[in-house]
Formats: sequence, structure tokens, C-alpha cells
Amino acid sequence: MRRLSPGSWEIPVTADRRMKVPARVYADEILAAPMAGDRSLEQLMNVAMLPGIVDAALGMPDIHQGYGFPIGGVAAFSLEDGGLVSPGGVGYDINCGVRLLAGSSAADLPQDIIRRVTARLAARCPRGGGKGAIKIFKEKSFRRLMSRGAETAVEEGFGTRADLDYCEDHGRLPADEDVVSPRAMERGISETGSLGGGNHFLEIGKVSALYDEKTARRWGLFQGQLTLMVHCGSRGLGHQVCSDYVRLFQQEKGPFPDRELAWAPADSSRGRSYIAAMNAAANFAYANRQILGASLSEALSQAIWEEARLHCDFRLLYDITHNMARREVHMVSGKELPCIVHRKGATRAFPASHMKGTAFAETGHPVFVPGSMGSSSYILRGTEKGLAETFGSCCHGAGRLLSRREALRRVDPGQLVKTLEREGIVVMGSAPRGLAEEAPQAYKDVSRVVSVLEGEGLAVIVARLEPLAVVKG
Repeated sequence: MRRLSPGSWEIPVTADRRMKVPARVYADEILAAPMAGDRSLEQLMNVAMLPGIVDAALGMPDIHQGYGFPIGGVAAFSLEDGGLVSPGGVGYDINCGVRLLAGSSAADLPQDIIRRVTARLAARCPRGGGKGAIKIFKEKSFRRLMSRGAETAVEEGFGTRADLDYCEDHGRLPADEDVVSPRAMERGISETGSLGGGNHFLEIGKVSALYDEKTARRWGLFQGQLTLMVHCGSRGLGHQVCSDYVRLFQQEKGPFPDRELAWAPADSSRGRSYIAAMNAAANFAYANRQILGASLSEALSQAIWEEARLHCDFRLLYDITHNMARREVHMVSGKELPCIVHRKGATRAFPASHMKGTAFAETGHPVFVPGSMGSSSYILRGTEKGLAETFGSCCHGAGRLLSRREALRRVDPGQLVKTLEREGIVVMGSAPRGLAEEAPQAYKDVSRVVSVLEGEGLAVIVARLEPLAVVKG
């Protein structure tokens, strides 16, 4: 890699004759060092070999090895030049995303009260692998949910229609449930309104610092404010959709730089079917977070009142995804170009100019960058420079530093819980193994990650959140 600036590096096309564009990574020296220990840079170079890619294959500061694309990878493919779509560029957890609800009150609650409140919240939330749902839909209603997303959840009494104005895509993408396999539907219908496992979580937190106070005021954020963050996606339905279409796409001979990057033209029969199925899984994920957000925020308000006699209602600040491929128009080489933009473990970070007609027309939309269960999280907003350089993209979290296997080898779950509780953080997990895999030391320094983005002018830090309690899947 050659260094372009204090926070960016580039692998030029001369590194491999098959590369069509450079591979660019945003990182400082410390964040760049772990890349030598996994396949993330190799995977980013493979992405740079795909036909129709424009500008560069991009790696965000949280980049690490994934399936096909690295996690933290962004790439745009010209629709004027074939416009491919690749399931490996979206991932198995289609429309995994973060929903943040902001409370109406600030409070410094004692840890014993936080523990009781958290226990009540955990009891309300189906989590872990396999079946579990807040709402069981009949097949006809579930098909409507895959077609209409969060709107169907609202119609079922979870939240209000006003919530849809604070969801990316208004919580609904054009989809066709008929291209979703029966097995995918079967898995989703038993998991509607559930957290899942792995790195998924819900977190009670508070606003601990404001950096861009003007934007924070517009978003209704204030010092000490209680918050509820939900991180989850499309559960077994999305995983099955990805599995189904990876197998289908891999039936073709390619050329693929990596079989995990099997692709099809977006406007081919296979490409259109995958996009329609991906969007159906995305709609399920939007509905899933709408159900969880509405149900859990109501339970949290009630628990805080009953345990602490504090009124604290929660409103949706924003719901944003980080595993999707979308048709977008961007300026490339001085002209507007329709593209298919893949963001895998990366979120949109659109500034005000791209948010006309929405609640965020004057600020751009909020971007959420969770840390780990023992560290801060951040709220950012995008910039015009970020739009020009990264197709309006941002990292989705701190990014893994240790593999799950290595984290299991190094971390004692019981000691981890004790350490976090001494730091004032209540932690509840479904299994000791899951806690070890998601230990804070398994992740990069999230403060350094967002500082790189701000230093490069790609985003502005608006606020910092501190965890009070975390429930892991």
C-alpha cells in the first residue's frame, strides 16, 4: 500500500494486472496494522477486479475479513457498463442495521435499578439462535410484510406511521416475495421480532458528549439523555436468501476472481430475482427492528417508571442499514452515473444535499457507529467530501480485531462480566460463548475509527454514547 494522506492508503492497479481500479483503505497506522493478519486486503483487491467497478474498491476503517467482500467494503458498479450485483457484496445478514431511540429524560440511575430494568427488557426480547418471535404472522400477512416492510409492523400496532419518516427507505424497498424460497420464508416467519445471536445486541445508554451541538439540537439530543440502541437484521430469512442465490450464481463459470464473489448483471433474470429477494429480506429486517424498537421502548419506559419513578418516553431518531446493494446516482468523473452500490458492513452517510424532502433535509441523516459492549458508540453525519469520495458511505462499527475463535481462546466470560460491572456496565448474554466472542478486546478502538473518518473529512462526529447495560443475542 502507498499512503495518500494521514488516514488513507491505496493499492494501485499496478499491484495486479487484473485490477480495474485501485483499492483504497481509510485507516491510520494502528488500524492498518491488523490488515496484514487476515484476507481483507486480498478481498478488497478481488473486488477491484470485478467488471464495471468505478473509481475504487473502498475499505472503511473497520475493515476485516468477510465472505466475498471484506466487511467494511464499499463498491459501485456502473449500470451503463453492465451493473453487476453480488450476494457476497451484501452478506448473509441482509439489511443488518441499527435503530436508535432517544429518551425524553436524562438520569443517573443506580446500577441495581439498571440491572432490574435490563432484566425486564431481556425477558421481553427473544434472542439467540433459532426460533423466537414477538409476533407470529400467518403466511398471507407475512408475505405482505416482506412486500411492505415496516409499514406492516405499524399496521399490526407496533409504533406509528410517523416512525416511517425516520427509517432509511421509509422502511420499505420494492420487493417480490415470490422469488423468496419456501425455506427462507419458513425461517423468517418463526423469528419476526427477535434479536438473533452473534454480534447483535440491544443497549441502554446515555449521551455522554456533544461535539456538533447545532446538529445535536436539531436531532433532539442532549447531555445525559437516555437512549436505546437495537442492532439486528434479517435473521434466518436473510441468511437463507443469500445461501440460495450464492449457490445459483456459482452455477455460472464466471469469470470470478473468487467464487465467493459470484455475480450476475443486475438487469439479468438472475440479477433481478436476487435484488427482489434481497429487498424482501430487507423489508423483513425493517419490520423486525420496527417491532423490536416499539415493543422494547415501551417496556423500557414502563420499567424505568416502575423501578425509578422516572418518566422517560422514547422516540425513533433513525433506523439505518449496513448490508445492502442499491441503485443510486453518483457523480463519477464529472458526470452523473447510475450505479449499483454495494455496502457490506458499511452504511450510507448522505449529507443534506441527498436528503431533500425528508426530516433530515438540513443536516443529512444520522449515522450510528457502535463500539463494543464495553466502549462508547458514536453518532455521525455525512459530508459532501464523503459523498464525492466514498459514494456517501461510512463504517458501521469498530470492526473485529480478533477472530471469534481467538476471542474464545483469550477471554474468560465470567471475568469479563465482572470487569464490565466494575466499570458500571450491566451485561446479560444468552450464553458464555457469545459473550467471549463479543468481548471489547475483540474489537478495534471505535474512537480511533471515527477519528479517521472525521480527519479525512468524510464525516462529522455529532455525539458520543456510553453504555449502561447491554443485552447480547
